[in-house]
Amino acid sequence: MEIYAPTGNTGEPQNSLASPIPVLNGLSLGILDNTKPNARVLLDRLADRLVERVGLTLALAETKNAALAASDQVLESLSKEVQVVLTASAD
Repeated sequence: MEIYAPTGNTGEPQNSLASPIPVLNGLSLGILDNTKPNARVLLDRLADRLVERVGLTLALAETKNAALAASDQVLESLSKEVQVVLTASAD
């Protein structure tokens, strides 16, 4: 019988996150709504607070099906028009 220990090197992640943006003031904010119940309520409230507190401009809202990845068209639209994107899952 072989026993495998759950410790050890797991390797480097294949994807990495974008570098954090040091200053949000004056940037455009996009919302990616996954259409789950209450997701848009959560995103709208967060967006309102960010607009108030750090001067972001709400520029674009897109929706996608929660069961599927966002389409290339949605991601391309967001990448061209905004510098910051909020997305969330809610139920």
